[in-house]
Amino acid sequence: MSFLTLTNIQKSFGPVQVVHDFNMAIEQGEFVSFLGPSGCGKTTVLRMVAGFETPTGGRIVINGQDQSSLRPNQRNIGMVFQAYALFPNMTVFDNVAFGLKIDRLPRAEIAERVKGMLALIHLEHLADRYPYQLSGGQQQRVALARALAPKPQVLLLDEPLSALDAKIRVSLREEIRQIQQQLGITTIFVTHDQEEALSISDRVVVMNAGRADQIGTPFEIYNQPTTRFVASFVGTLSTMEATVLDPAAGTIRIGRETVSLDRPLPGRTANEPINLALRPEAIALGEPGPDEVGLDGQVALSQFLGSVIRTRVNVSGHMISFDMFNQPGRKPPMVGETVRIRIAKSHALVLAD
Repeated sequence: MSFLTLTNIQKSFGPVQVVHDFNMAIEQGEFVSFLGPSGCGKTTVLRMVAGFETPTGGRIVINGQDQSSLRPNQRNIGMVFQAYALFPNMTVFDNVAFGLKIDRLPRAEIAERVKGMLALIHLEHLADRYPYQLSGGQQQRVALARALAPKPQVLLLDEPLSALDAKIRVSLREEIRQIQQQLGITTIFVTHDQEEALSISDRVVVMNAGRADQIGTPFEIYNQPTTRFVASFVGTLSTMEATVLDPAAGTIRIGRETVSLDRPLPGRTANEPINLALRPEAIALGEPGPDEVGLDGQVALSQFLGSVIRTRVNVSGHMISFDMFNQPGRKPPMVGETVRIRIAKSHALVLAD
């Protein structure tokens, strides 16, 4: 049985429904990221798990207990916000100890627990400082320690890194993942940054207009997107329209070219228009091999960036973007030049509408 389950979760604000039939089962110790653009409903789902919002419909169960009748302070959940939310009049030690004091733990136990938390975030030497004396990254680490100190059963992170500069974000997200794995705590992480979600998650939920468009591992989300939205939102993508000629044989037409994908297209019919998606790493210049598709096009962009050459080729009116590694003995393609590109058949994704 899953540790945290969300069943048919819905949320409306007046006449506007912002979450539609959200379903998910999260295992104990799993790190799940909710990924999507602003307004897609990811934070609303997080707030319903925390108890700050009441679902219009559906059920939330944590460790076998229905949460619908519990207030936020009864759910044993730790939460870290985007804006740190530290108490400015308290030292680092007292901020981390706050929840423990509310729980009326013995003073010695509080001191021991706080000491352990500060060691976990490597800030033992700053225990007597106040938030204004800390950097943004240090403040967010203190906020994380404060959320973890009461030993919550679930940790919720609401875009905790978005206020930090790029370098600090990378190091802190790695630290958050290490701490989460060390403690084995079930965690939901909300972000609009695809690199964050892909780099630290066990599974990713890509949300679009209040729905979970796809749930899967980072590898599945990137390499096997099931909808046009997921394919375009996660990673760089080139799309082109095609027409099905023979669905059983996987034969399609792209512009004037007839191409065999060497795999059937179930659920498709002859003469049906489809959308193909191509990741940059699936494309290269040159004649196709036995498991590749060859298409002719005209170079529309060629940018020399040192180690890579960013290239864009017009194929039957579709712009196909990809990067090539720089080879000192080979000149970059020139704008206007006619070239042949090769695409691995297995990498040509057929997208759902």
